[in-house]
Amino acid sequence: MDSENLLGQFLRARRALLRPEDLGIPAGARRRVAGLRREEVAMLAGVSTDYYVRLEQGRERHPSAQVVDALARVLGLEEDAVAHLHQLARPVPAPRRRKGVRGERVSPVLLRMMEGWHGTPAVVLGRCLTVLAHNALGRALFEGHAHSGDLLRLVFLDPDAKVFYPDWDRVAVNTVAGLRAAVGTDYDDPQLIEAVGELSLHSEEFRRLWARHDIRRKAQETKRFRHPVVGELTLDYESLTVNGAPGQQLVVYQAEPGSPSEHALSLLGSLTAENTSQEEQKDFSA
Repeated sequence: MDSENLLGQFLRARRALLRPEDLGIPAGARRRVAGLRREEVAMLAGVSTDYYVRLEQGRERHPSAQVVDALARVLGLEEDAVAHLHQLARPVPAPRRRKGVRGERVSPVLLRMMEGWHGTPAVVLGRCLTVLAHNALGRALFEGHAHSGDLLRLVFLDPDAKVFYPDWDRVAVNTVAGLRAAVGTDYDDPQLIEAVGELSLHSEEFRRLWARHDIRRKAQETKRFRHPVVGELTLDYESLTVNGAPGQQLVVYQAEPGSPSEHALSLLGSLTAENTSQEEQKDFSA
């Protein structure tokens, strides 16, 4: 994964997604490139073509904030993507990596808090969307799949993914956009390199979405699940940053009060509690 010219890669990818006619530019019969031409982006942003070409080629790496905002406007970027473009133009050194997995450990206080939420599924995700921790109902929501402990691989590599996620196309787009937002400019992260390499090799859908350079933080959304035990669930979730552990996200799910999904979630909680009780009795008997 080339991390030498992230700004140029981002500009090229976003330029290729634009349709000239949407910006009042005749497409023409002899257009040979997808999206806008470099000179068209430059003209609309109010910079010279030579300067824009140098940005894409990596020969100019630090455009001014005004130029970045102009490019973001032309490219039609949303808020998270605008912030990312500014970050690419003014990168900060990545923090020194800790040896081992110490940086991925979840606070014991947070774990105790999550376990007290008996009717609310909750999971803690790492930067590459691995499940670092969950409460009992959070585990029950995602268990039973080949990649239950890794939501990125669950979406793109698990054979049950498109059944588990009825709106799989939207989930896939948001997952990749959320991954890019989570890693920021730190594309030298070994865990990210491994994940992107594996998924690019085995998932055509992932390769296509990764090439788009969509940026969208995992924040809040309504998501549908088709759970193998309790059936369809429609849950709202909120993603919260864990300030004591940069890169970790606490994701909390909730069903609308009085809805069929709330009843299904309550049933899943009852079954989870019953299974836990039986396991504890087995351990005690042993």
